[in-house]
Amino acid sequence: MRIGIIGAGHIGGTLTRRLAELGHDVHVANSRDPETLADLAKETGATAVWAADAATDADVVIISIPQKNVPDLAAGIVAKAKPGAPVIETNNYYPQQRDGRIDAIENGQPESAWVAEQVGAPVIKIFNGIFWKHLLERGKPAGTEGRIALPIAGSDGPAKQAAFELVDQLGFEPVDGGTIDESWRQQPGTPVYGKDFDAEATRAALAEAPAERPAEFRAS
Repeated sequence: MRIGIIGAGHIGGTLTRRLAELGHDVHVANSRDPETLADLAKETGATAVWAADAATDADVVIISIPQKNVPDLAAGIVAKAKPGAPVIETNNYYPQQRDGRIDAIENGQPESAWVAEQVGAPVIKIFNGIFWKHLLERGKPAGTEGRIALPIAGSDGPAKQAAFELVDQLGFEPVDGGTIDESWRQQPGTPVYGKDFDAEATRAALAEAPAERPAEFRAS
């Protein structure tokens, strides 16, 4: 598949490495000139591009940037992807640590629903709660006991199914995290966030998530 990745930090860079290793045609961008990704491109075989071009003809688009930078993305940033292509976002809102206050999220809008509004397309939330080194190193074949599970939130349909298949390819157990309106269950500070749970424990943690955002992850 052709996969466009916008963001080349810990998670975006790791996904570039893993997906290229699996044989996908990866086009990766950051907020600067593609030349700044020359080392990553040489290492992985991915193609470094401008952010505005990352989604062109993509079968899957992945957005992995600081939450505060999402409004700075070009209008129609994902519009050049193939029809029905999943738009995956891996972001987290850290108001005290990095992002500053985002009123809509502070007022209760799920982080991913806010991202979807900013990019003008439905999104699927994955990869936001796993440590990047574990994403890089701890994938296991399907059926392996204790395989790390990743919750996937988004609307049911072909795009979500494609996301499930991608997670499985990467060596992790896909677990349905509900709709984007329920994606708060995997936001920072929830029981599943930052854990390497198996599928059963992941489902239990999602079910136990409190609706109130923890104080550490609210604007002060």
